[in-house]
Amino acid sequence: MQINLLSQLSGALEAEGIAVVIDVFRCFTTQAIAFQNGASEIILVAEIEEAKKMKNEGLGYLLLGEVGGNKPEGFDFGNSPTDILNENFSGKKLIHSTRAGTVGATSVKNADVIYGGSFAVASATVASILRHNPNIVSLVSMGLEGKIRTDEDEQCGLYLRNLLQGRLPDQNAVRSLILVSEESEKYDNDDLPQWPKSDTEIALNFDSHEFAIRIFNENGMVVSRPEYI
Repeated sequence: MQINLLSQLSGALEAEGIAVVIDVFRCFTTQAIAFQNGASEIILVAEIEEAKKMKNEGLGYLLLGEVGGNKPEGFDFGNSPTDILNENFSGKKLIHSTRAGTVGATSVKNADVIYGGSFAVASATVASILRHNPNIVSLVSMGLEGKIRTDEDEQCGLYLRNLLQGRLPDQNAVRSLILVSEESEKYDNDDLPQWPKSDTEIALNFDSHEFAIRIFNENGMVVSRPEYI
């Protein structure tokens, strides 16, 4: 099995085989919470206005997303797992737009299978990948807005590679590296309430969910659903 470690939007465009689009802070942690709370599927959209249009057309029930960490005008929730932790999404289709994870997922064109990656679903994602017996796995760390590498996504890519190769890294060591990183600093800043500290705690709770996030291209849309092992 060939494992390619890729980064940012260029990595999403390059990905082949089985692609895992990684966005720890916060896209695919937020989606894990949404599915935990009963969402049936999530439509992934790159642009805010496109997401609003889809909701107006009745394609989804609620809008989740962010621009610069903030909930866009007209959206129901931000891109924060804390925001939706106690929401009941039973049977509802959601629409999700972010500046990294959903952009990356909608940009993957050459992969056979796509997953959304985060620490919350790490082991389940690896188990799902191995069931495919793949020749190539592309681990795409999206980083900040798909343009700048970030520690949490790069470390998640390395963590997934180790799991795929049969090794189990020290989770506390990985967590410690991420918590001293530049991206983590804004979650410790009370002047930036759009980035609550609880989001990092949720995002760094390894294997908190026993399903992978499978992403499909269907009827001109990019849609994610939970995939149980």
